[in-house]
Amino acid sequence: MVGLQDFPRCLYRPDAFRTLMTDEEPAMKIRPRRSVLYMPGANQRALDKARTLPADALILDLEDSVAPDAKPQARDNVCAAVKSGDYGSRELVIRVNALETPWGTADMFAAADAEPDAILVPKVSHPGDIVSAAKVIKAAGAPEKTRLWAMIETPMSILNAREIAQTGADPENRLSCLVLGTNDLLKESRARMTGDRFAVVPWLAMSIVAARAYGLDVVDGVYNDFKDDAGFREECEHGRTLGMDGKTLIHPSQVTPCNDIFSPTADEVAWSRRIIQAFAEPGNDKKGVITVDGKMTERLHLVMARRTVAIAEAIEEMSMAEAAEGRS
Repeated sequence: MVGLQDFPRCLYRPDAFRTLMTDEEPAMKIRPRRSVLYMPGANQRALDKARTLPADALILDLEDSVAPDAKPQARDNVCAAVKSGDYGSRELVIRVNALETPWGTADMFAAADAEPDAILVPKVSHPGDIVSAAKVIKAAGAPEKTRLWAMIETPMSILNAREIAQTGADPENRLSCLVLGTNDLLKESRARMTGDRFAVVPWLAMSIVAARAYGLDVVDGVYNDFKDDAGFREECEHGRTLGMDGKTLIHPSQVTPCNDIFSPTADEVAWSRRIIQAFAEPGNDKKGVITVDGKMTERLHLVMARRTVAIAEAIEEMSMAEAAEGRS
C-alpha cells in the first residue's frame, strides 16, 4: 500500500488546499515556500542583493536584526524595497516589531501602505495577537492580498498553537503561515540544541499539526552555523520529514540546498502523474480505490498527487521567471 511517506511534504495555500480536498482540479496556484530568507532591513546592500537570490520568499526584517536607533531608517528602506517592484516572483514579507513596542504601530501602518505579500507578526503568544494585527492592518488600508504570518517563538506560543492557528479559519484574520522561532524557544525553555533536535521536536510537531488542522503553511526555524553545509542539509531533511513546508534561512548560501531538499523529486512527480492519469481513466473517476503499478491507491493519494504536481509546476514557473529576469 502506498504510504504518506511516498509523497513530499507539500506546500499549499489554505484556499487551494480546500479546493483540492474536494477532489476537484485546483483552481488556484500553489505558492512554494521552500526557502524563506531573512534580510536585515537596515542593510541596504543586503536588500539589493536579495533581488538576485533564488529564495522563494524574503523576510525583510525590522525586528531582531535591527538596532533600536536604526529602526526608523530600516522601516523606510524596507518599504521602499517592497514598493520598488524589483523582486520578481519572490514572496515579500515584512517582519514588524510587536505592537506593544515603540515602533510597532508605525511599522504596521507603513508595512500596510507598502503592500507586501505578508506581514510577519513577532512573539505571537495568544490568538488575540493575530486578531489585533488583522484589525490594525485593515484600518491602515492594507490590500486584501497582504496576509499575516505568525512567529511561534515562546512557550506560550506552543501551548496556544491550536488556538493561534484556528484564527486562520476566519478570513478576516488573514493568517496563512506559522514561522518557528527555534532560537527564542530554546532560550525561553532553557533546553539544549542537539544534532537530533530532541528537545525541539515536540514543539515543531505541535505547530505542524495545528497548522495542518486549519489549512496553514508552516516554516521551520533557522540553522545558525551557515558554514556547516552537512549539518544544514541534515536539518532540512529532518524538517521535511516532520512535515515542514520549508525553512527560514540566515545566509544566501543556504538557499539552493534548501530549495533542493524541499522540492518534489523527479520520481515523486512522475509517480504523482501516474496516479492522476490512472484515476482519470474511464471507469476509475468515481472509484475510491484503484491499483496503480501494482499498489493499492486511494483517493487521498490522488489529492496528494495533485498537490505534488502543482508544487512542481509552480517551482518550474518560478525558475523560468527568474531566468527571464536574468536575461532582461
